[in-house]
Amino acid sequence: MKLLLLAGTGEAQQVAKALVERDIPAVASLAGATRAPKPTGLPTRIGGFGGEEGFAAFLEAEGITAVLDATHPYAHRISERTARICKEKSVPYCQILRPEWIPGPKDRWTQVQREEDVAALVPEGATVFLATGRQTLDRFANMGHAQLICRQIDPPDRPFPFVNGRFLVGRPPFSVEEERNLFQELGVDWLVVKNAGGAAAMSKLVAARELGLDVAMIVRPPQPDALKVASVAEALDWVEGL
Repeated sequence: MKLLLLAGTGEAQQVAKALVERDIPAVASLAGATRAPKPTGLPTRIGGFGGEEGFAAFLEAEGITAVLDATHPYAHRISERTARICKEKSVPYCQILRPEWIPGPKDRWTQVQREEDVAALVPEGATVFLATGRQTLDRFANMGHAQLICRQIDPPDRPFPFVNGRFLVGRPPFSVEEERNLFQELGVDWLVVKNAGGAAAMSKLVAARELGLDVAMIVRPPQPDALKVASVAEALDWVEGL
């Protein structure tokens, strides 16, 4: 057996550690979205596979016998492609998919389908904190009526694409107190978030609730029709059962 772990999340880090401890042959793959990713402890490749043919060729060349997909819930194109090719090649596939966040009585969430939909919610002159990453920043081009702050892990390698915004560098995790103090310091009116789920990233939502901030919650994209588990423990049970 040789497992391919599609990594990039906290769950992937936990799985990788367990695979090393249990001496299960595996290789990790990272998309390369972060310049200095945390080591997984496994042999790790960084970057794309070169499309569908490249991914299929990698599975064959590396002798991959199963794939565990622990990518971000919004890396849906990667997940869809991987699940489909694994099915075609009869390679067992499993996706770790965290449960979605659910709003509580004091949360001020508005669900939106796309980043472009946020502009219609935000009033003139509002300060908007984008916790959605730099990869989809261009989708907020229609928000020239607001002040934008986009947080990213790596220092920016190019200017902010719009005159009404700036980058803020920060590496998670952040505590609720840190997020609350930051939002107050910046005068944030609206928070824009992807429904990634998970406890580690929820601190910003708790801070927003405590401050009474409005939240634009971008709903999850469709996920592949394939085997899913909700936790690291379930994923490791699946691996052990192969």
